[in-house]
Amino acid sequence: MSEEIDIDADDSLERALGRAWSSDRPWNLLTRLTELPNRMGGSPGERRAAELVREEFESIGLADVRTAEFPMARWERGETELAVTDPVERSFRAIALPYSPAGDVEGPIVDVGYGTPEEIEDAGEALDGAIALSSTTTPPGRRFVHRMETFGHVAAAGAAGFLFANHVPGQLPPTGSLRFDGEAAIPGVGVSREAGDWLAEYAERAGRGRLRVEATTTEGTSRNVHGTLGGGDEEIVLLAHYDAHDVGEGALDNGCGVAVVAGAAAILAPLELDCRVRVAAVGCEEVGLIGAEALAEELDLDAVRAVVNVDGAGRFRNLKAYSHASDAIADLAESVGEAFGQPVLDEPDPHPFSDHWPFLRAGVPTLQLHSEREGDERGRGWGHTEADTREKVDPRNLREHAMLAALLVSELTRADPPRVPDDVLRAALADQEYEPGMRAADIWPADWT
Repeated sequence: MSEEIDIDADDSLERALGRAWSSDRPWNLLTRLTELPNRMGGSPGERRAAELVREEFESIGLADVRTAEFPMARWERGETELAVTDPVERSFRAIALPYSPAGDVEGPIVDVGYGTPEEIEDAGEALDGAIALSSTTTPPGRRFVHRMETFGHVAAAGAAGFLFANHVPGQLPPTGSLRFDGEAAIPGVGVSREAGDWLAEYAERAGRGRLRVEATTTEGTSRNVHGTLGGGDEEIVLLAHYDAHDVGEGALDNGCGVAVVAGAAAILAPLELDCRVRVAAVGCEEVGLIGAEALAEELDLDAVRAVVNVDGAGRFRNLKAYSHASDAIADLAESVGEAFGQPVLDEPDPHPFSDHWPFLRAGVPTLQLHSEREGDERGRGWGHTEADTREKVDPRNLREHAMLAALLVSELTRADPPRVPDDVLRAALADQEYEPGMRAADIWPADWT
């Protein structure tokens, strides 16, 4: 892969890391982004966020910084009402999930537990015309089942509505898209853990409910911002999404990620790099990886050696590296962690639910940088709720993860990881039983018959 890592052999890298140790650049960018009213895909707030990121990239010294616009389906929420109508009459707070269609449905409430395929199958005909209730978490010992998979399965089973109940306490209804870049089949909303507990009880008592959603989906646009460091015919792509759901500040998801990318780019800027590094901030991840898809279409993927997707880094203390079925990427992440005395937790299994996917699907080796703290429950925690706010971020984590991201990218410029063949990727996804869920979510690649 690459030569043994030796920081002392590169004085410019050592100086850049020293400056980064006390840099407020990541924190300041995070602050400017989280001050915006919202950064929902296609919104004026997202447009302003792109301008802020462009200014940041120019101040770092990236070359050829440009904004690339792309079309998308813009979703906007209106009012949402959720009520139990039998055996009691009772209302609950709920928020519409992006790409929910407008609708007014009534029916029995059917609890499908964790929303696994087995639980949905067990519900059988009871789901026909029902309002399905599912948890945001997944049973221990199983890979995490994405919301879109569960939604796709219950909609296919004939449900008329979908209730997504947070497993984290705190009266926090969760959000999250029902599908990628287009209106979903049935209305869906998020409810808090506390509301979900009551709704599960009413489901046991053969309860009925009514769900009313006001929402619109119209043609819109979003934009990517990217520039380059170094030169050459091949490149490493370092990216993060800067959009966020409109219910909170989007500090953890993914203000931290784009702040880490800016911090890493500032470290890399003065270095003599062995190949070009493209630094990108992409829009509309939360509503379908749309910006990443547009970037992948714009670039010559044959010239992209690897992609580093910073989605989740900077949030918590321990850096987690998803190596997405690439042994070479896993080895590189491990070597950087060992060389600098920083634990980097490896997760080798691939998944399709972040901005690396359009590149990985084409065989490009990808590394997703995430983070976790010890003892965390499974799931997003405060993410995708109104509690996703700036005060939960530790500036030290932003700095350290920016430094580690820069080191990983620097090493990748000296490496040439092999492509990930289709059969290897498909086998890894099959091992995790992804195919049924991806088909239900309508994201299984069309050329994978």
